[in-house]
Amino acid sequence: MDNGMDNMLDMYLFETNTLLEQLDGILLNAEKEKLFTVDDVNEIFRIMHTIKGSSAMMEFSSLMKIAHKIEDLFFLIRENGVDTFDTVCSEAEHHELFDLVFNSIDFMRSEIERVENAEPLTDNIDSYLEKINAFIDKITVHFNPDAAPAASQETTTTEAAAPSQDLPDNSAFFLHVFFDEGCGMENLRAFMLVNALQDACEDFTYYPKEVESNPDTAHEIIDKGFYIGFQNKEAAETAINILKNQSNIQTYEMIENPKAKAPQTKVEEPVVPEHTEVAAKPVQKAESAPVHTSKKSDSSTHSMQSKQSLISVNLSKLDSLMAIVGEIVITESMVTSCPELVGVKLDSFTKSARQLRKLTDELQDIVMSIRMVPISGVFQKMNRIVRDMGQKLDKDVELVIIGEETEVDKTIVDGISDPIMHIVRNSMDHGIEENVEDRLKYGKSPKAKITLTAEHTGGEVIISIADDGQGIDPQAVLNKAMRNGLLVKPESEYTQKEILNLVMLPGFSTNEEVTEYSGRGVGMDVVRKNVEKVGGVVSITSEVGQGTCTTLKIPLTMAIVDGMEIAVGDSIFTIPINNIRQSFKATSADIIRNVDNSEVIKRMDEFYPVIRLHELYNLETNVTNIEDGIVIWVESGDKSYCLFVDELLGEQQVVVKPLPTYLNGFNIKNSGIAGCTILGDGNISIILDILNLYTNASNLN
Repeated sequence: MDNGMDNMLDMYLFETNTLLEQLDGILLNAEKEKLFTVDDVNEIFRIMHTIKGSSAMMEFSSLMKIAHKIEDLFFLIRENGVDTFDTVCSEAEHHELFDLVFNSIDFMRSEIERVENAEPLTDNIDSYLEKINAFIDKITVHFNPDAAPAASQETTTTEAAAPSQDLPDNSAFFLHVFFDEGCGMENLRAFMLVNALQDACEDFTYYPKEVESNPDTAHEIIDKGFYIGFQNKEAAETAINILKNQSNIQTYEMIENPKAKAPQTKVEEPVVPEHTEVAAKPVQKAESAPVHTSKKSDSSTHSMQSKQSLISVNLSKLDSLMAIVGEIVITESMVTSCPELVGVKLDSFTKSARQLRKLTDELQDIVMSIRMVPISGVFQKMNRIVRDMGQKLDKDVELVIIGEETEVDKTIVDGISDPIMHIVRNSMDHGIEENVEDRLKYGKSPKAKITLTAEHTGGEVIISIADDGQGIDPQAVLNKAMRNGLLVKPESEYTQKEILNLVMLPGFSTNEEVTEYSGRGVGMDVVRKNVEKVGGVVSITSEVGQGTCTTLKIPLTMAIVDGMEIAVGDSIFTIPINNIRQSFKATSADIIRNVDNSEVIKRMDEFYPVIRLHELYNLETNVTNIEDGIVIWVESGDKSYCLFVDELLGEQQVVVKPLPTYLNGFNIKNSGIAGCTILGDGNISIILDILNLYTNASNLN
């Protein structure tokens, strides 16, 4: 596939996924209100029309056909009136409609995944089409009890091979189109054909003119066909190329209009072909009912100009831009920190360097803001999960979303989507009580609640997924962990926080039965790993009978972080500022040794382990007495401890560089090393992973 087709495919996937998400939201709101509004139906029709057209252009037949059928369905509802539909259709049929459209959305999403994975699309979609056709037939009978189902109506045989030469207006060329026999709603198909032509053809006419608003024109199209007029042959040939991609076209023919050769001095009445019957409807004069003309106006040009204020950019290009900005930040630091300039006073250079730093900071802020996207996209997807699982598990659950406008780096949003979905599934399956009576026993509402919350706190985003279900029984967790041999210390020494974190061990679950959905704890180790991949941490709080809350603390971005440079011997390390609680001087009297010779220190009435960085990494240093160095109190996730280092060098904004891939085989990350950065003098500083560093030190002890 060439680059042009790649770009078209990327745009198609982005647009279609966005439209399907919009469709999900419309349907969920409509189902909650138990009715469709006119705007809902119009928007669903527009979305399906767009997906149908773009899928036909990309030759994705299965997607095009499903979208086409759903479009037909909502056109039928729109034409007969939304209020009429709500009146004549039963509650069960309303429910059937929602399930039908949701299942169609799921099918289209699965087909989109096939496209993304370069897999062949589904060949046989007859079962989907039959269900939609059956529902169309069912509601058609409701709207018009005397009418036969649309799929089985008998239609007049057309005479496309010999169309009448009495043409509706003075266009130079006409396309005379007949649709497939029995396809139904011919006026809709004509209207969709007009929409498909509007972007490619500057000026054309069509007849009958009221195909969008008058269902009676369907009979006229069946009898006489649909006429589309053009001023020149080139425009007609362009239209033919578009027409070939439309469905339900039986025949079409290009007709040259002899009348167009002679100049006309007045506007004439549209002439109806002789073999056509217009039932009880007089032919109107052109002045009062002109043939409908589709022409791009100045207002549409203005609209196109407005749309240019927003563009879609491939994420890989933003990654490259961020990498370049990172290099600029490093280079700027190297220039301003050049050793040859130490002690040299150059006022003009200092002024220029200060201005360069200002511009570099602004450039970095702008680039980072471009990558920031609202987390609403992830949160809104959870509505569908709660809806589907609520129906299958027969649980009445309300999803509450708070702070969905909170913005996070696009890469991080993609990384936390699956963990959030997994936690919500766990809450639905195992967190929310099976019986309403169990909720009433604790004085809770019969309707359960799951709350998604996002908020900024400094350089982090805090995301919490809370349910008001039955909570996690700590004793049950301890018993399960003990049976599986997962406890590393006596049962009585575990705190509440440590007990709850046991559910994130590989394979741990408090659920005794395997169900369609994972129980709380099943796969939670994967959730933790995925969150840690983007530099975040997971913690769990719970109270029996009251519910559970899972909290994700994630950085705003992984590319550039504020760090504290520290020295240990000749080595320089960087600690992310977000992990530092306090730095202080200590004395030998402050250090307490445990029976295993490990050191702890007291801060704010709590005792914390002390890790000497030079001992952990076997580094040579002259600073070994506690009084000579400095202690840094750090925290990450549920781990809080103190690091002993030689000295603090100062705060520095650093660009995070991944370690070379060949080091992956040495398990570097689990040693407490997150990556590296290049300092202003060209030296490399190791960025410490505070959480893994503690785990590594504990394993060595």
